[in-house]
Amino acid sequence: MKLSIVVPVYYNEENLPDTIPRLLALRDNIPYELELIFVDDGSKDRSLEILLKYQASCPENILVIKLTRNFGEYSAVQAGLVKTTGDCVAVISADLQDPPELLIDMVKNWEKGIKAVFAVRSERDDPKLSKFFSDTFYALFRRFAIPGYPKGGFDFVLIDRQIVNDLNRIYEKNTNIMTLIYWLGHSYVCIPYNRMKREKGTSKWTLSKRLKFAIDSFVGFSYFPIRIVSGLGLMFAFASFVYGAIVLHDWWSGSVPVPGWTTIMITITFTAGVQMIILGVIGEYLWRTLDQSRKRPMYVIDTVFKSPLQDTSSNSLTSAENKKEYFAKKETV
Repeated sequence: MKLSIVVPVYYNEENLPDTIPRLLALRDNIPYELELIFVDDGSKDRSLEILLKYQASCPENILVIKLTRNFGEYSAVQAGLVKTTGDCVAVISADLQDPPELLIDMVKNWEKGIKAVFAVRSERDDPKLSKFFSDTFYALFRRFAIPGYPKGGFDFVLIDRQIVNDLNRIYEKNTNIMTLIYWLGHSYVCIPYNRMKREKGTSKWTLSKRLKFAIDSFVGFSYFPIRIVSGLGLMFAFASFVYGAIVLHDWWSGSVPVPGWTTIMITITFTAGVQMIILGVIGEYLWRTLDQSRKRPMYVIDTVFKSPLQDTSSNSLTSAENKKEYFAKKETV
């Protein structure tokens, strides 16, 4: 049996000397073959150099993938998933805010037949403003997109080979891969944990990336934004009809006041603002449709650094098929 762990890496030179030994230490507590796949997502620091140094010392456990540029965390995760050969696969960040030791309990749940194990953030040692926006986002997401979605969200998961194969068959850009795993509908269990404060380095999870994440999540898994646009359109159309009726009545009764500049400008600017919002929401959907239709790759691999002991060209279904065959023989006996 093999456990694969995919780690996206982006400007993590300060964290990797602590992260890699803690991941390798899992060999002492999880009786599986361990495969660590690090995906360098276009880092310009010493991250790749550090990864290759550790790979030289543990060539049988570490595979390093270098992308041509920064494609984003979830694209890096998908690049790593394609190269995994494990019976179960974990995804974890490189900054140690998620404790790798939690994988011990996650694997035990997988052994019981659970296809997906989500490490859900019950508490997080983040700034209050960041926590507020995160809690608000997930509350809205649960209400208007996917009811029942874990309250604190998750980025740390352990999934079965079947789910990995499902993800590798889905070619969907501008998506939230964690929500996609949940959306697939396989059996799952949530393990709460306290997300630790980042001790080293600076997070590259910028405001623009947070906004894109929120937009991708809602647009990719909910028709709520379009439904809001439709509702606004109906509301303002009705309001315009009522206002037109009032103006017509005033004209008929001969009590039409002299049009005021303020009223006209307020009406025009307010209406124009609403129209721009509506066009913006529609544009988000149109852009994603265009981006998907062009069929450009989600990522481009520059180099795969592997030792002679590793063979990533084998079919990713092999380990899963061996697992099924093993249990089938065991039941027969």
